Amino acid sequence: MARVELKSVYKVYEGGVRAVNDVNFVVEDKEFVVLVGPSGCGKSTTLRMIAGLEDITKGELYIDGELVNHIPPKDRNIAMVFQNYALYPHMSVYDNMAFGLQMRKVEKQEIYRRVQGVSKILDVAQYLHRKSTALSGGQRQRVAVGRSIVRNPKVFLFDEPLSNLDAKLRVQMRTELSNLHIRLDATMIYVTHDQVEAMTMANKIIVMKDGVIQQMGPPLDLYDFPENKFVASFLGSPPMNFLDVTVKEKNGKLVLYNTSFELVPPPEHVKDLQKFIDREIIFGIRPEDLVFSKRPQLDNNIGAKITLIEPLGAETHLWLTTTTQSLLAKATFRYNFRIGNTINLAPNMNRARYFDKETEFSLLEYSELKEK
Repeated sequence: MARVELKSVYKVYEGGVRAVNDVNFVVEDKEFVVLVGPSGCGKSTTLRMIAGLEDITKGELYIDGELVNHIPPKDRNIAMVFQNYALYPHMSVYDNMAFGLQMRKVEKQEIYRRVQGVSKILDVAQYLHRKSTALSGGQRQRVAVGRSIVRNPKVFLFDEPLSNLDAKLRVQMRTELSNLHIRLDATMIYVTHDQVEAMTMANKIIVMKDGVIQQMGPPLDLYDFPENKFVASFLGSPPMNFLDVTVKEKNGKLVLYNTSFELVPPPEHVKDLQKFIDREIIFGIRPEDLVFSKRPQLDNNIGAKITLIEPLGAETHLWLTTTTQSLLAKATFRYNFRIGNTINLAPNMNRARYFDKETEFSLLEYSELKEK
């Protein structure tokens, strides 16, 4: 397998449109990296530049230490799996998987050995003589992946490969691809707009927006320690709540004031918030970090009225409003919630996050928090 490195890579189209802007990252050997972000963020363009399907406007791309900017796609020893499978409908499963090897003049015995071995790994051996049109969506996706595996490439590239599958099959294929990565011990780069796919599959996530990398790192690091509001909002289902508060000093202690509630940050957050006294900031709290109580708490209580109830079985999502703002809470127990009722929420302030109102960057210094 191989190491992939992008150094100050740009993609600029006619008219000066920057699809990718100064992208720098490394995919280590045998790592599973996911590029994630909304449509138009530059993730697929970045993947296509790695594959050689898009020219790099500026910057350097290295695969296994070799500069490959001007090396054609067929000579990069990379395999790409597309969203639409790209199988030949008139060919059998066997011929679809063998086609790339046949074009490279690989011996028939070796082709047979590879296709048989990979088809067993992907549980499509029983379909080798069927036409690809006779397969289900999940089976076609396995064949598309198998066609890549038989080539023994240095790097696997996946461009939203599960988007055309139904919800249940996407969950199954996520597990299969993760297991396949472990089994092959391969270098994989995967593009998706689905943050759940990113969180569950990646060793490292790279979050992009408007062609710029917002943050990269292990999934739970990005979830727990987002560097800006966009990352905090994009990762997490349901997403983080954002409430406007003003930092104030009251009776010798720091408080986060809103006309609907007043919150006291924990001691480890105070030193980072002190410089924002008398300024409005964004208070972030995830739905699972809002704890229900039957009676109002003396400290850190948010009273909110239920406007919508979404029962999901294992948990219930509650849409709520205070007198000034809306938020969402997640209950993991059965309770007789009713629309119009006012309930009390106590946020877990140790899990609270704060963002600058103008720049939307995090106000917390995370290094000390990560050590705890």
